[in-house]
Amino acid sequence: METENNTEHLPKFSVGIDLGTTHCVLSYTDNSQEEPTVELMEIPQLTAPGTVEEKSQLGSFLYQPHEHEMNESARVLPWTDQPKALVGAIARNLGSKTPIRLVASAKSWLCHAGVNRREAFLPNGSPEEVEKVSPLKASELYLKHMKNAWDQRHPHEPLSEQEVIVTVPASFDPAARDLTVEAARNLGLKHLTLLEEPQAALYSWIDNNNDSWRDQVSAGDVVLVVDIGGGTTDLSLVEVTENDGNLELNRIAVGEHILLGGDNMDLALAYRLKMKLAQEGKDLAPWQIQAITQACRDAKEALLNDGDLQSVPIVVPSRGSKLLGSTLKTELTQQEVQQTLVDGFFPAISINEHPVQKNRGALTQMGLPYAQDAGITRHIAAFLSKQASANDSAPAQDYNPFANMPGMPGQEQSCDFIKPTTILFNGGVLKSDLLAHRLFDTINSWLSNAQAEPAKRLTGLDLDLAVSRGASYYGAVRRGQGIRIRGGIASSYYVGIESAMPAIPGMATPLEAICVAPFGMEEGSSAQVPSQEFGLVIGQPVHFQFFGSTVRREDEAGTHLDHWPEGELEELPEIQLSLPVSEGRNSGDIVPVTLNSRVTELGTLQLEAIATDNGQKWHVEFDVREESSSEQQSHEQH
Repeated sequence: METENNTEHLPKFSVGIDLGTTHCVLSYTDNSQEEPTVELMEIPQLTAPGTVEEKSQLGSFLYQPHEHEMNESARVLPWTDQPKALVGAIARNLGSKTPIRLVASAKSWLCHAGVNRREAFLPNGSPEEVEKVSPLKASELYLKHMKNAWDQRHPHEPLSEQEVIVTVPASFDPAARDLTVEAARNLGLKHLTLLEEPQAALYSWIDNNNDSWRDQVSAGDVVLVVDIGGGTTDLSLVEVTENDGNLELNRIAVGEHILLGGDNMDLALAYRLKMKLAQEGKDLAPWQIQAITQACRDAKEALLNDGDLQSVPIVVPSRGSKLLGSTLKTELTQQEVQQTLVDGFFPAISINEHPVQKNRGALTQMGLPYAQDAGITRHIAAFLSKQASANDSAPAQDYNPFANMPGMPGQEQSCDFIKPTTILFNGGVLKSDLLAHRLFDTINSWLSNAQAEPAKRLTGLDLDLAVSRGASYYGAVRRGQGIRIRGGIASSYYVGIESAMPAIPGMATPLEAICVAPFGMEEGSSAQVPSQEFGLVIGQPVHFQFFGSTVRREDEAGTHLDHWPEGELEELPEIQLSLPVSEGRNSGDIVPVTLNSRVTELGTLQLEAIATDNGQKWHVEFDVREESSSEQQSHEQH
């Protein structure tokens, strides 16, 4: 889905920002050129105290130094001698030695519904003396660094006056999109557009191939975009269709938000070294494991990309003067990397082997909801199976996500799945030929076993930079140059309705669901919910419960569900508020209403309840506002 705000004039530049989990990238096109080309902007950043370098990527890391750790002269950047935050390469480098002061994965925290994303608690679990920031603020600081870098390079064309396209995961829900918009708005970025990352990667591939891209795909093709970055695995399906002899692209499905990527792999290698050292009688403290994770990342990239390199030395830091001279040393071998990553994260499995959900402990640390199953191929198999009917008219509601899980009834049955004809890889993890080939071969083995043609692979992307480059290219697409990927919202959205039934001891009131925004509903459009009247409680604290579904494509606005198979509807964060009382009504009144919905230009779902007696309206925005209920986004119109 892309979301946008129209501008009254054409800004000189279209700037694409990949606000990634582990790296940020900035690209741009000059709209004053007759045929604008995508350019990458190197981003100045501190790499060590007193050292500024320009790099193609800005690390999505924030370091909170001790007040006496760095003097002011060591923090100077080209645009300021008093930066408010240390972000980028220096943050990652310093954080590898002192992890408790490092903010990482802010983007993952930004879409975590289980925390208050405006509350300052990062670095999570750090001591009280470490200054904290919120996930929203951290994202804003990364954007601010890039804005300052741009403004310093283009003093007469500030970023606030340019068209800015910020990319988000396809799996971001409207609440996470809203928070991303808020971070940009806080910096004065007015001409803002959001674009899904897999779409941006596909746009970059189209741009790189000019008109020849039409020779590589044809009508009927289904493109599977697999984007495995530092923190997430993002999956999308794009169908190639034909209209009046012209090829069209339609995004037909997106995957769930899977917190599984390169960071997990680095940590897995660090724990492998921990076990190896334990066998030698040397135990590592948790902070040492965190500290060597960065070293494992560098070693991983070297060993995966250099077939002649057999091992890389790893130094384990220590603390205290008594330990000087006794620093631990070990090594990471190519065999260890291949065994851990290839077999652990890309197992060669069958299409009916899906992620296994284990029983959780009753008490757990508050942290990110990482994927429990590290097998990326299992997640892709589940996605393709879940989207078996994504490109035909067959209803998707018969899909049972647990039918073919190991140890479950039906395990021996064949598993129906959507069969991609073309695959596009993106993300830093898949720069490794070893991992990319294993993934490509595994998917093609599924197709072969289903007697389908093998998929072909689209190549020619810079996997680190493609998302940003595709975003800036999309600026030209918005002006009618090039092909546009259509899609609308990637989920159907529902609001929960309490059933009217007598109370039964020990049993919660059953919840039904009404579709308020159907799959593919375009931004800026509205839908009347043609259903029966509902009772709306006013003047008292209430909650709205929302659900989303990526498989129920046939439901229209007003579709009433009194039950649904497990796994079809995903419960989303509820909104708690108190709707205002108008003249002539009392607190606690139940007002008969009908429902309307609207998807705003920025991808936020708005629900409107209209009183059937006098037309009064109450609005509830589907976003995340963690303030008190009186500050919620609700209001009454007359």
